[in-house]
Amino acid sequence: MKQFLIIQTAFIGDVILATPLIEKLSQYYPHAKIDFILRDGNQDLLGNNPHLNQVYILDKNSRKYFHVLQMIGKLRGTHYDYLINLQRFFTTGVISLFARSRHKAGFDKNPLSFAYDYKVHHEIGDGRHEIARNMELIAPIADSVFVKPRLYPSGEDYKKVRQYQEKKYLNIAPASVWYTKQFPKEKWIALLGKLNEQYDIHLIGGPEDYELCEQIIRESGRKRVYNLSGKLNFLETAALMEGARMNYVNDSAPLHIASAMNAPATAVFCSTIPEFGFYPVSDQSRIVETDIDLNCRPCGLHGLRACPEGHFKCAKTIDINKLLI
Repeated sequence: MKQFLIIQTAFIGDVILATPLIEKLSQYYPHAKIDFILRDGNQDLLGNNPHLNQVYILDKNSRKYFHVLQMIGKLRGTHYDYLINLQRFFTTGVISLFARSRHKAGFDKNPLSFAYDYKVHHEIGDGRHEIARNMELIAPIADSVFVKPRLYPSGEDYKKVRQYQEKKYLNIAPASVWYTKQFPKEKWIALLGKLNEQYDIHLIGGPEDYELCEQIIRESGRKRVYNLSGKLNFLETAALMEGARMNYVNDSAPLHIASAMNAPATAVFCSTIPEFGFYPVSDQSRIVETDIDLNCRPCGLHGLRACPEGHFKCAKTIDINKLLI
């Protein structure tokens, strides 16, 4: 029986974009044991995944390297056939170096990439989706044909959100960790003023997004807008997004949740650009961005705390009408 280990201890979207490898490996090796390492806080994303044997949780919030050594100790009891490290940073390079595996694959940008017997060049901005770059790492043992990400909400997850699905509805995920990735509050308010009155509208996000959503609802004055921020876990949110007429998202985690559920998505790109490779892959998906050629865009790969130029034109010049369905 084959045994595989996938490592992705970055953020929510990165874990979701790793799930195509789980799907592909399970197709080629239906009886294999597939283990996965992710960071503490993201483990619920992979709940109910029928193809996973073990999910290891790495605490990176405190005493990180102590927990890295603990993780290595846990892994040393298993001799993997193939280890796939999707991250390009030192911490996971250490885990890859000391984990027992017959073959190891990873990106050449990892500072400990000498531990890999199969290395792939990683180039953001080459026009390919990040999933395609990830899939290259398993090409020698499967193939690199594109597969969509996938999450697996449970029956209980679907039951939890049924109360919000009695009428036709839209979802808006207005927040982002990074200011320059977040469509401005006044733009979301303007969108609410233009959306068809037949829809219920749910504002979704984490507990930290609750106050922003309250402000949007209050200042829009629109009826039948509901603040669900912090009320749903990852898979409940996924179940809700799957049934929406449209999901409005930033270049952020909810975009990838929509992709994993093949849910309709309208993705707003402000300071970042789709060419980085993190655009939606749902069958019904759209990308909205400014029509103005700005020499300051993109200003960075991950978004920034503030607009370096002070004008934030990449967001403020987007025509709201382009978002309408």
